[in-house]
Amino acid sequence: MFTDPTFLFIQTLNGLQLAMLLFLLSVGLSVVFGLMNFVNLAHGTLYMLGAYLGLTVYNHTESFWTALALAPLGVMVIGMIFYVTLIKRLQKAPPLKQVLVTFGLIFVGLDTVRIFWGNLPDAIPQPNLLSSSIQIFGETYPSYRLFIIALGLLVMVVLYFGLEKTRIGSIIRAGVDNREMVSSLGINIDLAFFGIFCLGCYLAGLSGVVAGAVFPVEPGMDMSILILTLIVVVVGGLGSLKGAAVGSLMIGLAETYGQVFVPEFASVTIYALMVVILLIRPGGLFPVRAES
Repeated sequence: MFTDPTFLFIQTLNGLQLAMLLFLLSVGLSVVFGLMNFVNLAHGTLYMLGAYLGLTVYNHTESFWTALALAPLGVMVIGMIFYVTLIKRLQKAPPLKQVLVTFGLIFVGLDTVRIFWGNLPDAIPQPNLLSSSIQIFGETYPSYRLFIIALGLLVMVVLYFGLEKTRIGSIIRAGVDNREMVSSLGINIDLAFFGIFCLGCYLAGLSGVVAGAVFPVEPGMDMSILILTLIVVVVGGLGSLKGAAVGSLMIGLAETYGQVFVPEFASVTIYALMVVILLIRPGGLFPVRAES
């Protein structure tokens, strides 16, 4: 089985599907960590709210695509409120205070979904267009999982051109290197960072809706993926789009291969990988700020 090329290819697709979900979630968290120096542990809560808002929209419209379009916008609005009321006030606070406040928000989000949606798990039905399977080398593979891979790659490409090839991307990169200098040129760097934060919230909501059609939508679903997301951010490097992409691929594939090839050690596979990388590159693979 382990030497079967078709089996290995299918497991690689499974790893890519997980990697793309991790990328959609980790890129926003990485940007907030690296660019705004804010430790936002509640980012996973936005992912959970995205899944629940998507479920609510689907229940009212019976359209997955409508849920995919509207729910991330709702999460972005929640993120904007979160930014104005908390993040802006705590941005210059000590990291421990940021951790404690956002960690508390995890429990606020958990109780919120329990109050409005209950404790029972649910799911967002997959769209009819993607509910079937296709044949790959004689094996059936769900079309929806291929959609997740394609969506993640599309977002990756759009973010690359947006951050690397546009004026706003140049402003953001310059603001990371020297925030005071950019501000002295009359550029509102706070507004630019606010826009990036909103984009990260949108992507967290998007990943929640997409994941809600694969994994159970239930209270606490944020914690199960938050750990993996934090590992991606640490491995890839804070604030780095390239780091989020490469880190997601490494962790997604390592998690999938670990579950298949060494299930008895699967729980420590990704942690061992993280330790090895940090021993070689303490700042992660592609930190946005050069290591001193």
